[in-house]
Amino acid sequence: MNSYQKKRFNTLYQTHLNALKRQGKSEKTIEAYARAVRRIAEYFDRCPDKLSVADLKDYFSSLVQSHSWSTVKLDRNGLQFFYKHTLNKQWDWVDIVKPPQVRSLPDILTTEEVALVINSTRELRYQVYILTTYSMGLRLGEALNLKVGDIDAKLHRVHIRNGKGRKDRYVTLPDLTLYALRKYWSTHRNSVWLFPEGRSVEQRSAAKKPMSRSGTQVSFKKIVADGNIHKAISIHSLRHCYGAHLMAAGVHLRAIQQEMGHDSPKTTAVYTQLTEPAAQNANRMINALIDDLKLHFVEGES
Repeated sequence: MNSYQKKRFNTLYQTHLNALKRQGKSEKTIEAYARAVRRIAEYFDRCPDKLSVADLKDYFSSLVQSHSWSTVKLDRNGLQFFYKHTLNKQWDWVDIVKPPQVRSLPDILTTEEVALVINSTRELRYQVYILTTYSMGLRLGEALNLKVGDIDAKLHRVHIRNGKGRKDRYVTLPDLTLYALRKYWSTHRNSVWLFPEGRSVEQRSAAKKPMSRSGTQVSFKKIVADGNIHKAISIHSLRHCYGAHLMAAGVHLRAIQQEMGHDSPKTTAVYTQLTEPAAQNANRMINALIDDLKLHFVEGES
């Protein structure tokens, strides 16, 4: 880019960031949509405000060869936002690129395999984290960001704050999970976080933020491998396992939708393809499901 192009790009790029922030987009979305604009500017080595449809088709033809469809979709959405809110132009992205609709079903652990994973874990913090994630159908970050004040032991529920789409929800807190959370918290007694970062008790007690996402993911992957489980399982898979197991236990579809925070019942209905449905009473069934794990918790915490 020459100096004029660079100056123009910087101005438009900042306008793009401001528009994203004004619309209340999450940090992840802002970064992804900003990266989309940076990437196409680097590809053409010029400000992307005057690209033709032919240029865009050429760019996406290259992108689909070098990146995943999820990246292509993010870049498409990011550039569409850039055109609409920064350049004040309409862009019919369907004519430029349309990622294929892939309808794959996730691998699901049995309840026995979930118990195996938890019992194979050698650190109490990861045992309790995995149980918490599974037993309330939480996403990776939702469980990591749990605070002491989010737990309502009297009503047996947990306040999940700022979940997907920046939405709050309440989920059922099983008795066994409450016991495990209390057991682990008593080892560090951090005033804010249930899963504070740090290797030692002293570090966890004084920690100002929770365990890292990357470290938790790496540890979980090793735990699954140590348990000799060969399914394609990630921490997010525990959420799918929970939904499928609730369906098999007979919890009503609407109750599962509320527990998991799905906007549409169509999302929840996927679990009907993973298990055999039955009938009602979410609270009783959730506790019965989690109590049946037969866990053995690690004593103490170094």
